[in-house]
Parts: sequence; structure tokens; C-alpha cells
Amino acid sequence: MGRLNLQRLIPALSLLGLVWTGTAPAEELDRVEPYKVLRSLQFVQDLVVLGDHSAAEMQRFMLETIDKRLRGAAPAIFADPRNVDASLIYAMSGGNPATLEFLVARDIDGNFDNRVTDALRKYLSGKGTLIANTLGDMVAEYRDTRIAPYLALVAGNVMIPRDPAKALEFYDWARLTAPGTIVEEAALRRSLAVAVEGGMVDKASAYANRYARRFLHSPYASQFADLFVQLVVEHHEAFDGSEITATLAYMDNDRQREVYLRIARQAAIKGRNELARQAADKSKLLSGTAEGADALANLYGGLAGIPTNEVGAAIAAIAAIPDEILSPSDRALRDAAAAIAEEVVRKPEPISPAQDSEPNVVPSNDESVGEAISEDVQQDPTAPPSVPAGTQPGPAELKTAGAKDPDPEFRSFVDTGRSKLDAIDDLLKQEGTN
Repeated sequence: MGRLNLQRLIPALSLLGLVWTGTAPAEELDRVEPYKVLRSLQFVQDLVVLGDHSAAEMQRFMLETIDKRLRGAAPAIFADPRNVDASLIYAMSGGNPATLEFLVARDIDGNFDNRVTDALRKYLSGKGTLIANTLGDMVAEYRDTRIAPYLALVAGNVMIPRDPAKALEFYDWARLTAPGTIVEEAALRRSLAVAVEGGMVDKASAYANRYARRFLHSPYASQFADLFVQLVVEHHEAFDGSEITATLAYMDNDRQREVYLRIARQAAIKGRNELARQAADKSKLLSGTAEGADALANLYGGLAGIPTNEVGAAIAAIAAIPDEILSPSDRALRDAAAAIAEEVVRKPEPISPAQDSEPNVVPSNDESVGEAISEDVQQDPTAPPSVPAGTQPGPAELKTAGAKDPDPEFRSFVDTGRSKLDAIDDLLKQEGTN
């Protein structure tokens, strides 16, 4: 560890009853009660989610420390229920699952509740759905104990596939009984995910606001931002716009601009054009002197302008964006947008003499021409163009029509359009999965 981390470690060590001398604790860690070591771990983890990112290294140190202490402890030390609880909380706080197995195997005095340890062992091995109901019962039974908030968090995790509403109840209980801790942070973040996926717009909005107010500087806040953008884009029509402003009000200008840019990008990709334009405009207002910020807003706003009568301005805005300020994915997005815009403003090809001499091959009225092009572009490139039901010519008609290929220029236009649209579709599918 660096000097700064050693200085920050002093409060955690003081919880252990140790004095830091600069080289080693005055009292060996293997003589400290496990529950005291756990307090230091909890202290450090809470620092992390409250914004002290340098404490992440200390968290790893404390996890290693408590793991060694638990494995080296005499079995008699677990006659103290506080040390048993420390072992269980350690296992539910990112600790080594094998250590819990080790302690349970050595428990000849019955200090551990086998129901709890069996449930946690299944959960930690990825079989949590098998004990969802059991964990729910344990949350009620252990409601007033030290392990209760952690059990509620675990119960919420395993209940999501079976009963999302019940999972939210467990998360609510976990965060309300452990305010300001890593438990509350995890419960709020997971509650937001459940509510967004379930389309619970009001609940999701409330969870998002609470998270922004309390844990905006957590290292896990990027997951919150992803979920908030998903909420706004996917449920914009049911979402009160003022709630977006209220949630983002807890952020500085740079964070707000970043969120608005992400909203504009996802909205443009998913065809929420009005939302994309609004978010891009708000991002511009917050750009200040940030290099490239307006360019990205112009890109995402330009995407939204392509299907409108402002397509000319959108093309100009997109074309003016230099390559060097765009990421590879944004450059690909810009190129796709330019290709679409080119097709939107492209003038129809005049009828060639070859087309005019083959009236039986290409439909003569505008409506049927558009229908034929649409069908041809949507089909698999290797498949022949489809013919509307009821108009399939018979053998005699084919023979008299000569069954010649359409005009080469027309065929080239259709093939070019198909290849561009296929490429754009592939790009947008990839973007939609990010």
C-alpha cells in the first residue's frame, strides 16, 4: 500500500483496538476477535460506496485479513454469537465461500445454525433459487439480529426470478435497517434494476432519485446511470420529465451532461427522435468548455433529425463532426446515419429506355413501384423477389413476357440500397445490445 492508504487505514485499525506504528500493529491480528475485524471491513466498505475510491484497496486488505483470522481461530471462539455472525456476514460481503465451508466442517459444538449455513452455501454456489422460500422465512426469524439486513439482501437476490415484487420488499427492508451502508447501496441499485425491467415506472423513479441523492459517488454508480438511461428511454411516455431534472439535480454539470448524452444516443438508436433532440439540446446547454461535447450532441440530435423535414440540417451537422473526437462506435453510428440520410434525400432515378420497353416487368404506377422496391429490399438477398398474392403469372404469361431481367440501372439501385440497409440494420442491432 502507498502512504496515503496507510494513513486512511488508521480509523479502520482503531476499530480493531490496534495502534498503527508505521510498520506493524502493536498487537497481532490473530489475537483480535473476528467480530472486531468485521467491523473494520464494514467501515471500509461503507467508505467505498460513499465515494472514497481509495478505500477499495483497503477493502481487499480487510477481506484477506478477516479470512486469515477466521481460518486461524480456535473452534471455541465461536461460542460467542458475535463471531458466528461475523463469519456469516463475511460470507455475504464478498468473502471466500470456501472459508464458510471450512468453519461449518469444524463446528462440532453446534455454534452455527445449519439452516442458515446450508442456505448460504447453496446461494454462494449459484443454487439460490432452490432455497428462496427458506431464505424468506429466515429473514423474518432473524429480523432483529446483526445478520438480518444481509439475509434480506440475499433473499431479494434469489427472489427476483420468482417474484420481483417480493424481492423489492426484501430490498426495502434491507436498506431501511442498514442506512448509509453498502447494504443500502446494493439494495437501492438492485431495486432500481427490478423496477426498470418490470416497467414499474413510479417505483423506479423513486429509487433512482434516492440513489442519486445518497450514493452518487459510489464506484457502482455507473450501473445506476445505465439503469436510469434505460428507464428514461424505454418508458419516456409514462415518465414525468420533471423527475429527470429532479434526479439529475444531485449531479454536477459534467455528470448531467454525460447522462443527457447517453439518453440522446440511446433514444436516437431506438427511434425516440423527440427525446433524442431534447436530451441533445440539454447536453449542449451544459457543455461549457468540454471538448467534443457539442459535437456528440450534434451527432445524436442529427440522428433524430434524419426522418424529419430537417434532414438537410441534420446531414450538415453530422458531416461537420471530425473523426478524431468520436469513438469507433460513434464513427460507425455517424457513417450509418449518413448512409440513411443519403437514401432519404436521394432523387428517384428517371425511367430508362430499357425500363420503358419492358412494361410487363416493372409495374407502371408509382404505388406498385414503391411496393416492389420495398418487398425486394426486405427479402433475403439470395431469395428471388416476392410477387403479391393473386398476381403470380402462369407459364403462358411468363413465356409471352419473355421473363427478362429488369433494367440494370434499376437493379443496381435496389442492390445498393439493400446492402446499405442490411449493414445499417446490423450496426443498430449491435448498438441495441450494448
